[in-house]
Amino acid sequence: MGPKWVAVVLVVAGLGVVLWASDKITIQGERTIYTVHCEGGGWDGLQCRGTMVAGERYRFRASNVKQEVLYWVVGSPAPSGKFTQCKVKDRGNWACPENAGQPPTITHEMVNGHPKRDGTDRDLAFKAVPKWVWWVLDWGFHVYNKAGY
Repeated sequence: MGPKWVAVVLVVAGLGVVLWASDKITIQGERTIYTVHCEGGGWDGLQCRGTMVAGERYRFRASNVKQEVLYWVVGSPAPSGKFTQCKVKDRGNWACPENAGQPPTITHEMVNGHPKRDGTDRDLAFKAVPKWVWWVLDWGFHVYNKAGY
């Protein structure tokens, strides 16, 4: 393989890593929110006064055909949930009414790929970071102390 092909392979691989890390490409159009916790200290806004560690990954699969959203915590034995009667535009833009009897989650609405907080107690409190920061924390490198949102 010549030097040109090596360069092409490296550029394509690099682009793939960037797209993966940004969460722009997902399997089945899912949206994952990467949460973090603050151990040994509290939160001061988005700033962790202790050690920030990787938390749960909340995954949402929106269907604009069925106008519903399935959700679950990745790797958790907790039951998944389903919002019905939603207004789904795409995986990153949807809103759902509260469905009685469903497991709690962090949001009932997604706007531009970010969970919208409604100011009520129906959603779980959380702090989140980009995918690549979550993976760095999950690998045990506690070099970040500020959540993204």
